[in-house]
Amino acid sequence: MDYSLVIAAAQAAGPCPPGEEASWGRRVQTLTVDLHMVAKQAAQDVDRLESAKTFVAFLEKVEIEETSRRGLLTLRPPSGDAENIRTEQEETDRGRQLIERARSLVGRWVLVYRYNEEKAGNRQHNVRMLAHLVDLGDGAISVNMAKKVLLDDAGGVVARAQGAWESAGLPDTGTVGVEQLQKARAELAG
Repeated sequence: MDYSLVIAAAQAAGPCPPGEEASWGRRVQTLTVDLHMVAKQAAQDVDRLESAKTFVAFLEKVEIEETSRRGLLTLRPPSGDAENIRTEQEETDRGRQLIERARSLVGRWVLVYRYNEEKAGNRQHNVRMLAHLVDLGDGAISVNMAKKVLLDDAGGVVARAQGAWESAGLPDTGTVGVEQLQKARAELAG
């Protein structure tokens, strides 16, 4: 038995009031079990992170999938090709926390920790799942990546993408702010 959990639980319970040893003991026992469960979950989360693949990407948007109720993140790695990654279901604590964190990081560069989960009923296909996100910086992306985003939005029609780019007054070199890109995307959609 790991007595460090019992010691931590006893410290959390505080001093034992005189004459209340039985109820204090039950409180320590409950806290010990709770700490044990927290430690097991934390160990699983750490194992998932240690085995996760990492990559840097621009977090473009976060949606909730209708069918699965999972968070669906749209990411743009430096290659500029959009890719999606999912969270656990919105109804779970972990899923809700990851979705909230992702929403707070939209328009920023992030370090993505991802793992593969077997698709239900299909061992041939894996679902890319989010383990964790780390904030890397503000919402400026390279002109080349911004052009790729706009071209994707235009369905690959170069003239439409170029027209929206020029209407938004975006630069030919350097970086583009998220707000500037959104203006061009709105121009394209409008």
